[in-house]
Amino acid sequence: MAYPSDIVIISHRNPDGDAIGSAWALKCYLEKKGHQAKVILPSDYPEVYDFMPGLNQTIIYDRDSVNGLEYLKNANIVFLVDFNSLDRIDKVGIELSKLPVPTIMIDHHIDPEPSADYLLWDTSASSTCELVFQFLDDWDGLRELDMTISEFLYIGLLTDTGSFSYATTNKTFIVASKLLEHGVDNYYMHDMLYNAYSEKQLKLLGYSLHDRMEVIPDLKAGIISLTKEDFKKFNIQRGDTEGIVNYILSIKGIQIAAFITEQPGIIKYSFRSKGDYSVQQLATKYFHGGGHKNASGGYDHFSLERAIKKFKKVLRLDLGIPNKETDKRAN
Repeated sequence: MAYPSDIVIISHRNPDGDAIGSAWALKCYLEKKGHQAKVILPSDYPEVYDFMPGLNQTIIYDRDSVNGLEYLKNANIVFLVDFNSLDRIDKVGIELSKLPVPTIMIDHHIDPEPSADYLLWDTSASSTCELVFQFLDDWDGLRELDMTISEFLYIGLLTDTGSFSYATTNKTFIVASKLLEHGVDNYYMHDMLYNAYSEKQLKLLGYSLHDRMEVIPDLKAGIISLTKEDFKKFNIQRGDTEGIVNYILSIKGIQIAAFITEQPGIIKYSFRSKGDYSVQQLATKYFHGGGHKNASGGYDHFSLERAIKKFKKVLRLDLGIPNKETDKRAN
């Protein structure tokens, strides 16, 4: 890269910890190397990440498209992190596709689009932050690691593995160890990310588990669904429902979880699984989505009631388990 360069780093809509961590770790590293770097996100990030320094300098394209587009047009190079197709960045992707700027994609999702000029891609990686660490190592950038860069990388490792409970390899723990060596406080990071719920969020969690959860034992599955009225009742904002789907998998014997929400004009699905069952294949085949083997999502455009029925039906079909009620009527 020419010095200094104007660089833009983009991650996906509804950014999670890995999106934020990978984008901002890259930004901090590139600025230490003398470049000008800006992070652009299509939509805002959850408030739980506000404890990280400088995050409020992120360009949120939904509310500042003028500056976002200006930075894009002036960029010498664009990094695309934690997503594998331009439709994940909405209007930003449309504008980016019009520009002759070279792009580097760093991602760990299945089946990336051939839209980037350079690709660092590995589905076995726990997170995009793990791959950004590899990228820095390849460029001899580990000597530039400091507390801030290390904490941003640790956020991605921590959140995309459920606190190191899934999607890990020996390399994941090696990377985590290196970050701890650079001053990351594991207890502090856990405390800031997982002990920062508001009273509203805890009440929403209790309501979701007590009033909106359905367990389907013969499918080893569970569903939590929220209506538009629920969103109004709890004044649900971005990030308030983060992690709710994972509680279903804490039930003994349950291996598949679905979190289905009714939002204006769209039904959104969040799927989780344990073991060999791939919710990525389920999401891709039936729900216009995708993601990871054990964590994926999708969408539909009809009623919540129909969405719940569809999930049950296609899951039975996918698992090859007949509907007991249908069998009884047939007999």
